[in-house]
Amino acid sequence: MEIMDLSAVMRTTGAVREYTDDPLPDELLERILDNARFAPSGGNRQGTHVVVVRDPQTRDRLAELAIPAARRYIAQLRNGEGPWNPLQPCGVDAQAIAAVEVPPGSPLRDAPVVLVVCVDLAVVAAFDQDLDRIGVIAGASVYPFVWNILLAARNEGYGGVLTTAAVAEEPRVKDLLGIPDTYAIAALLPLGKPVRQLTKLTRKPVAEIATRERFDGEPFGA
Repeated sequence: MEIMDLSAVMRTTGAVREYTDDPLPDELLERILDNARFAPSGGNRQGTHVVVVRDPQTRDRLAELAIPAARRYIAQLRNGEGPWNPLQPCGVDAQAIAAVEVPPGSPLRDAPVVLVVCVDLAVVAAFDQDLDRIGVIAGASVYPFVWNILLAARNEGYGGVLTTAAVAEEPRVKDLLGIPDTYAIAALLPLGKPVRQLTKLTRKPVAEIATRERFDGEPFGA
C-alpha cells in the first residue's frame, strides 16, 4: 500500500457522495478502522462503537429515515433560513415541510457500506451539560474517531461523507440496528470508491479563522 503524505491527506479529504461499483472489502475496511481507532477520547475511555452495515435493505431504510430531516433542511434553505440552526427557530410550518420532494439518490443507498458510529454516553464527560445552549463537548470523545475513519479511507483511495440527518430519527435508527439506550448516534458514514478523486479543496485562509489573544484580536499569521 502506498502511504500518502499526511498533509496531502488532510488537504484532500473532502465529502464524497458519489461512488463507483468497486467493492470495499472487509480486509481493507478493517485496516481503515484499525488505523482510525487510535483517535483520542475523553480519559482514553474509548466509548465508540461502529455498526458496519452492508445489507441493501437496511441501508435503504437508513436513507428513508434521513428523509424527514432532509425535507426540513430543504424547506428552510428555500425560506432563506439556516437549516436546523440551534439559535434560529424553524420558520416553516409542518405542512410546507411535508410537501418538500427530496431527491431520490442517497449516499446511504449508493455506497457499498455504511458505518453507523455511536458513542457510549455513560463514559463521556459533558462539561457543557449545564450551559444554556446545545451541548457539543461530548462530541470530543467520538468525532476525532469519525474524522480518522475518513482520513484513513482517503489514504486507501476511498472516500465518504459524514451524514447526520438520520439522527433526527434516532429512536427509529436505534430500533433498526439494536443500539442500546445509553448510546448516542454521532454519524452515519457511507464509504466507497469515489467517482472523482478530489485533489484540491477550498477553505478559508488561516487569517480568517484565527486571531491573537482574543476572539476580536488581530488576525493570526506569521
